[in-house]
Amino acid sequence: MSTYEARLQALREQLKADRLDGFVVPLTDEHMSEYVGSYAQRLAWLTGFQGSAGSAVVLPEEAAIFVDGRYTLQVRDQVDGRHWSYQSVPETSAADWLKVHAPGGGRIGYDPWLHTKDWVVKAREALAEKGAELVAVRRNPIDAVWSDKPERSKARLAAHPEVYAGKSSAAKRQEMADWLREQKADAAVLSALDSIAWTFNVRGEDVEHTPVALSFALVNEDGTADLFVAPEKMGDDVRQHLGNGVRVHDHAAFEPHLRSLAGKTIVADPERAVAAIFEALEGAGAKVIQKRDPAVLPKALKNQAEIDGHRAAQARDGAALTRFLHWISVEAPKGDVDELKAVDRLQRFRLECGDLRDTSFDTISGSGPNGAIVHYRVSEETNRPLEMNSLYLVDSGGQYPDGTTDVTRTVAIGEPNAEMRDRFTRVLKGHIAVARALFPAGTRGTQLDTLARQYLWRAGLDYAHGTGHGVGAYLAVHEGPQRISPVASSQSGGDEPLQAGMFLSNEPGYYKAGEYGIRIENLVLVVPVEIDSAEKRVLGFETLTFAPIDRALIEVSMLGEDERQWVDDYHARVAEVVGPQLDGEVLGWLEAQCAPL
Repeated sequence: MSTYEARLQALREQLKADRLDGFVVPLTDEHMSEYVGSYAQRLAWLTGFQGSAGSAVVLPEEAAIFVDGRYTLQVRDQVDGRHWSYQSVPETSAADWLKVHAPGGGRIGYDPWLHTKDWVVKAREALAEKGAELVAVRRNPIDAVWSDKPERSKARLAAHPEVYAGKSSAAKRQEMADWLREQKADAAVLSALDSIAWTFNVRGEDVEHTPVALSFALVNEDGTADLFVAPEKMGDDVRQHLGNGVRVHDHAAFEPHLRSLAGKTIVADPERAVAAIFEALEGAGAKVIQKRDPAVLPKALKNQAEIDGHRAAQARDGAALTRFLHWISVEAPKGDVDELKAVDRLQRFRLECGDLRDTSFDTISGSGPNGAIVHYRVSEETNRPLEMNSLYLVDSGGQYPDGTTDVTRTVAIGEPNAEMRDRFTRVLKGHIAVARALFPAGTRGTQLDTLARQYLWRAGLDYAHGTGHGVGAYLAVHEGPQRISPVASSQSGGDEPLQAGMFLSNEPGYYKAGEYGIRIENLVLVVPVEIDSAEKRVLGFETLTFAPIDRALIEVSMLGEDERQWVDDYHARVAEVVGPQLDGEVLGWLEAQCAPL
């Protein structure tokens, strides 16, 4: 019996002991985070799935795992199809699947600290159609059988200097207090870790790739706040940084504090606050206003200090990536570079550029067919050499105290064939269309998404992910509410009007299963654009990422004059920003890469 089969069997035995006929396993934590601490990696422990989004349902005789189009290939490589059925989101949800597969009259368990209130309502309605019941558990049954479950991180919080933050925590809290008075509310719950880090100008080391600390908070209508964090994580320096306006409590006191708010009016975010928070507030007799976390939009609208810091981080990061791309061009044709070796070397270049705190996500290093796995994560088992006449896709980023980076480049190893050049150039044309877009204030990301796909669509091609996501300022590499996406919903962020000061990625792609993947990603800043004849405020994008685009993959004859000019102008800017940080052979290589088409 395999390790994962044994774990599934152990969970089923625990469910039987708990008088449950099933259990829902999301990939999240008590903060609805995208990346979660090792203690919360229940889905990976149970199934072997290593992606960053997904969920599962376990019943006595069958089990299903639910992933979106980014992980269609990956889930089949990592999760045993003999024990799990693969379900595609959004075509099927866990609630929809349970509506069909749950046993009539059954008791299906869920952890109220790992689901939103809206999910609970929908799942309960779906199960009711089968006469089944959704049951909140007091102890997660996976935790009961996960014998070597990691402890929560005990890393200390650190103050995030105002020179990077651009605004004091007191000023941020006062703006929230003004908003709370407009809502006639007494306080707002902050449960999203990046919202807490931003609001209090603190950072942490509790979650890989995202500099946040496990904590909860309430911001009050007088501008004071209550922060709930494990005592061992607090130092005198951070207490002094927070000041007298922030009362610090033990992390364990959060739920009891919620239950003490009888008669109070509390704002809680239905997307970011888990069901258990609503249950505690409503059970205490508090009035709950369901509105978006008041840190979300201000956090997305970067101030000048955050923009300047990001530009500085991007310049260093671009030099590191350029050194890496040069190294690939020299070493890969020799035949002794593989995906893991490439990841290590890129990390070394970033470290040499200064003040790297972490990667902003696990580097996607995909050679040949592995590049077609959108969120591929290289391992010893999947590691491939970078072979001649193939494509290599590398998507990576760094966490620096002045900024968070995220960049993808696709390079030809040896000689690319005509199809590769065609597909790459279609992706490049879509990337350029987004980069050059001008649009009236109020435009949503959904309205721009088609610009990136149009040239692929003309050939009957597409890609199964969004075109752009928001990015934090030394925070989460995937940050809402803004996004460039074909799907308009509050959850996807595609329906959020784009505003000046927002960071987004611009990352169209193309993936041919079993052969290769292509993605070109730069980060962009939404900026105001002056047009003399404009009758409305106009916005556009300033490209922030600087690293050469592989000219060997560009079919120049497919580019219009304006597109060729964009490539030449972009490469001239790459040479201007990155060139002064290089010398010798690497500088010569960059100059050749950045020569006009």
